[in-house]
Amino acid sequence: MQHDAHTHSETHTHTHAARTTGRVTWSTAAQATLHCLTGCAVGEVLGMVAGTALGWGNVPTMVLAIVLAFVFGYSLTLRGVLGAGVDLRAALRVALAADTLSIAVMELIDNGVIALWPDAMDAHLDDLLFWGALAVSLGLAFVVTTPVNRWMIGRGKGHAVVHRYHH
Repeated sequence: MQHDAHTHSETHTHTHAARTTGRVTWSTAAQATLHCLTGCAVGEVLGMVAGTALGWGNVPTMVLAIVLAFVFGYSLTLRGVLGAGVDLRAALRVALAADTLSIAVMELIDNGVIALWPDAMDAHLDDLLFWGALAVSLGLAFVVTTPVNRWMIGRGKGHAVVHRYHH
């Protein structure tokens, strides 16, 4: 948890500086995206593993993975905002404002790559293709979502909304 505090503190400093100068560093955007990716990846992997292990079809497995990615993505933000003493209703609004676009872009890229990768949706848990496609798709999602987060933070939106609750 020490790493979380360091990341949030550093991101807060960068975000504050970005607002006063009108520029957002790529480091700030990457840190926000990594925070979002952490929750998304946990949900995505759990959903893909569960659906595959249960022998579900491609569509229900992907739906489960997407739903869990949003749940875990929002949960990480909620944890920090609730820890700052914000009531649940306000914390939910902050999480929705901070993470919705970032998670949506990440999930679009991640699941799009997996859906378009030949045989990836039919790979099994013991298949390198399953894990390789998942790793590559999450990596590409990070690369595509980072500029989106940079743009949002520069406008005081997205992950920037969370930082007023950190200290």
